[in-house]
Amino acid sequence: LLVTPELALTGYPPEDLLLKPGFVAANLEALGELAAPTGRCALLVGFVDLVPPEDQPEGSLGLGLGRVAREQALRGGARRLRNAVALCAEGRVQGVVHKRLLPNYGVFDEERWFGPGSGPLELLAVAGVPVGASICEDLWFPEGPVPALGRLGARLVCNVNASPFSVGRQADRLAVLRTRAAEAGCPICYVNQVGGQDELVFDGGSMVVDPEGRVLAAAPRFAEALVLCDLPLEPGPTGPPPATAGGQPPSPSRAVGLLGPLGVADGSADQPLVEDPAVEEVYAALVLGTRDYLGKNGFREVVVGLSGGVDSSLVATVAVDALGPEAVHGWAMPSRYSSEGSLADARALAEGLGIDLQVVPIEPAHQALAATLAAAQVPCEGTTDENLQSRIRGVLLMAASNARGWLVLTTGNKSELATGYSTLYGDSAGGFAVIRDVPKTLVYRLCAFRNRLAGTDLVPRSVLEKPPSAELRPGQRDDDRLPPYEVLDPILAMLVEEDRSLEEIVAAGYDPAVVQEVARLVDQAEYKRRQSPVGIRITARAFGKDRRVPITHRYREPLPEESRR
Repeated sequence: LLVTPELALTGYPPEDLLLKPGFVAANLEALGELAAPTGRCALLVGFVDLVPPEDQPEGSLGLGLGRVAREQALRGGARRLRNAVALCAEGRVQGVVHKRLLPNYGVFDEERWFGPGSGPLELLAVAGVPVGASICEDLWFPEGPVPALGRLGARLVCNVNASPFSVGRQADRLAVLRTRAAEAGCPICYVNQVGGQDELVFDGGSMVVDPEGRVLAAAPRFAEALVLCDLPLEPGPTGPPPATAGGQPPSPSRAVGLLGPLGVADGSADQPLVEDPAVEEVYAALVLGTRDYLGKNGFREVVVGLSGGVDSSLVATVAVDALGPEAVHGWAMPSRYSSEGSLADARALAEGLGIDLQVVPIEPAHQALAATLAAAQVPCEGTTDENLQSRIRGVLLMAASNARGWLVLTTGNKSELATGYSTLYGDSAGGFAVIRDVPKTLVYRLCAFRNRLAGTDLVPRSVLEKPPSAELRPGQRDDDRLPPYEVLDPILAMLVEEDRSLEEIVAAGYDPAVVQEVARLVDQAEYKRRQSPVGIRITARAFGKDRRVPITHRYREPLPEESRR
C-alpha cells in the first residue's frame, strides 16, 4: 500500500481554484489516469471529489460549481465538493473516503469550499486486511472517525495530511498520534505533505506509530522521501461493502527512515542534533520555503540588499542554502550615514557565502532627490530624509529585478513588521519576505546556528555583536524608537500570537507604558503589513492568513487603572 498526502493530486491548499469547474474536472481526470496503471500495489491518494446531486443530503440545493455555487453556498446551500482520498488498485478506483472534520481556523478555511463527509464509516481492504482511511483533522479529536475505525475492526488506519509547519508542531503531532493509536487499538500511518506553498511550509515528518506509542518508521522533515514500513497485519472482515485491493500479506516488520538535509530530526528522535532544535527546524523551514517559492514560480536568481546588518545577512545565507551561491546577488548601497564597518561586514559576508557583491553608493541620488524636494518646498529632513534613503535603495533593487529577472528578497523581520519599523516602498519593496515571521531575537539565534553548522563565522561576528541600526542618520540605533528587542519580542508574542490582554502582559512583569506603546504601534502598522510581500510562516500565528484585523477601526484596548500604577 502506497500512501500519499492530503489532496496530493491538487496540492494543498488549492483555495479558490476549487471554484473553477475545469480545475475540479481536471483533478478527477487525473485520478482516473493515476488509477489505470495500478496493479498489485494499492495506492491511497488525496483528491477533490464531486458529489452527484442525487447523493446530496436531503433538502440540499445540489449546487454546481463556480460563481453561482459559491453564492448559493454562502446562503446556506450544501457544497458538492469533498476533500477525499481514493483507494486505487488493479487499474481502477476501488473506494473513496471523505474528510469529516473540516478545519476553519488559523490558516484553514475548508468550509469555504468543502462539505463534510457523512454516512456510516466503512473500511477498505488491502490484501484482505481491513484498513481505515482518514484525512488530517479527522485524527485530532477523540470523537472523530479514527477511534471508531479501530472499533469497526481496522488493523491499520492511514491518516493523510497537509499539516503546515510551526515551531513545536511535530511534538504535538506525535502526542496526538500516540493517543489515537491507543484508542484505535491499531497502528496509524501518518503521512504529511512536504514543501513550500506561498506563505506555508509543509514539513513532512510522516511516521507510523503503533498502539503502544512506538514509532515504527519515520520520514525526514523538510525533504521528500520514500519510507518503507512492513507491518505484520492479519486479514479480517471489513464489513459490507468492502473495497478490495489485491496483494499478499506483508512480510515481517521492518522500518527504513531517511535523514533530512541539515540534519533535521524526525518525529521519533528524542535527542536533538544541535543545541537548539527549534532554531534548527525554523532554519530548515526558511530554506525549504524560499527554495520552493522561487522554483515553483519560475524564479532562478535573487538579489538581496546587504546593509552589513543581521537581517540581510540571514536572508542572504538562507538564499544561498536554498538556491546556491551562483543564484544569489548582493547589493550594498551605502549612504553618507553608512559606517565603514557595515560595508566591510557586507563584503565579508559575501566572500564567506561565495556570492557576488555590487557596491552602489546612493549619495548622488540622495542629493538629487533632496534638491528636487527642496525646489518643491518640501523639507528633506528627519523621517522624510531617512525614508528617502530607504526608498532609493528599493528603487535600485527593483530596477535590477526588472533588468535581470532577479526576484528581490526583502529583509524585514517580524518585530519590524509588527511595529511598523519599516519604510513603505523602501525596505519593504520586493517579491518575497523570507524572515517576515521571524522575531529579531530569533534572527540572531538563527545566524549563530548557521555559523555553528558551518564551523566558521559565515555571518561575521561583528554583525552579531554591534547594536542594530538602520544607519539612516548619525548615531542611529533601533532602541532609539523601539524597546530593546529582548523586551519587545516577548510582548509581541503575547500580543500577536497569543492574543493576551494588555493587563495580562503587564502582570507578566512588563512596564505598562511600554506595553501600551507596543500595542499602539501594532494597531497603527496594519496598513503597512497589508502592502508587504508574502513570506514564510514559522510561528503559530503569523501576519497574513492567520491574523485578520481590519485596518480601519477605532478600538484601542484600554489598560486598567490599577495596571498603570
